[in-house]
Amino acid sequence: QLQLVESGGGLVQPGGSLRLSCKASGFTINYHTFAWFRQAPGKEREGVSCISGVDDLTYYADSFKGRFAISRDSAASTVYLQMNSLKPEDTAVYYCALTTGTNFCPGYVPTLYDYWGQGTQVTVSS
Repeated sequence: QLQLVESGGGLVQPGGSLRLSCKASGFTINYHTFAWFRQAPGKEREGVSCISGVDDLTYYADSFKGRFAISRDSAASTVYLQMNSLKPEDTAVYYCALTTGTNFCPGYVPTLYDYWGQGTQVTVSS
């Protein structure tokens, strides 16, 4: 019954912005830790950002600090990823994920996360 569905991807020019959404159903998101990952063709799945379930603290992989922002709207059962100053190398499928193993952010090993959305494609190109 627990389900995550991403949306908001699309085609954007370099330097542009997108806001991705991760809509949750079947549970209350308040005390759960969520993370965003991305995966480009032929590459490993890469952690982007995490928001802690215990205190809503946010974390970012170094390459995304200052460009991306994760947030939570509990009333809407949605976690967001605001993406600014996009670069062609940001092109990837972006996934949201939830871990039941901790209420903190445990890092970006994909196997630590129990539930995944289907992904949304982001393409950054002129």
